Amino acid sequence: MSTAPLNCSKLYKPSILKSFLNTIEAAPNKRLSQNFLIDGNVLQKLIDCAQITPNDTVLEIGPGPGVITEALLKTGAQVIAVEKDRKFANALPRLTSENLTVYWEDFLKFEMQNLPKRFKVISNLPFHLTTPILTKLLPLHSKVESLTLIAQEEFAKRAIAAPGSKDFSSLTLFLEYYAHASVSFFIPATCFYPKPKVNSALIQLIPKNPPTELNADHFFSVTRTAFGQRRKTLKRSLQKLFSAEQVSHALHEMKLTLDIRPEQLSFENFKELTQILFSF
Repeated sequence: MSTAPLNCSKLYKPSILKSFLNTIEAAPNKRLSQNFLIDGNVLQKLIDCAQITPNDTVLEIGPGPGVITEALLKTGAQVIAVEKDRKFANALPRLTSENLTVYWEDFLKFEMQNLPKRFKVISNLPFHLTTPILTKLLPLHSKVESLTLIAQEEFAKRAIAAPGSKDFSSLTLFLEYYAHASVSFFIPATCFYPKPKVNSALIQLIPKNPPTELNADHFFSVTRTAFGQRRKTLKRSLQKLFSAEQVSHALHEMKLTLDIRPEQLSFENFKELTQILFSF
């Protein structure tokens, strides 16, 4: 779906953004991983990919100066912006829209009952908080329609990694447990101010119902323990949770070799392995 060209205040232009930051006496906070989008084409593509309509409610996490926020408001959607930085939270009401609600708050402490029954998520994610934020959001699969996220390139590669690849990890399995993940496009570091040390990517996550036959705590304890020592065989790494005999029995039942490593197993393999191990 394509939208008409955005008619924003052009805060994505570096000179205008820097002038705005001076006006509110703010500066990018490295501790908060603040790297602001300064590319209008990427902004347009982000809005297109999210397929926002006037009937949507959008949760934006860490809106910063409001470049994405303003673009979202122009779609006619309701926008709930959660911003930890006081100066940016105080500056967002300048957009003067009845469709905008701003919370000056750390999203990880944000009360989710403030959100409607169904909503979409858009965020230029703080790189160091990507996993904690998704850990909070993805279990709400019945409420979250979609997540359209700018995240670190390395994270994006791990999100869609195939078994056997170097990027396949416990994160891959966590995301697959809760959602269908895809990478729309990669974004050079030059599209942000200040310029980060790494490139980014636009990721889309479409939540799904997790496997009802599988205990989530059991599954994640197995996958995280397995990949905690990914260079070791499963038989060795899982001895923190189970005896060598139990792991050997499970692998034998699955017709897998005893020297197999965690990245060689698929999501379905880990489901079966978890069920067998926790049946002892």
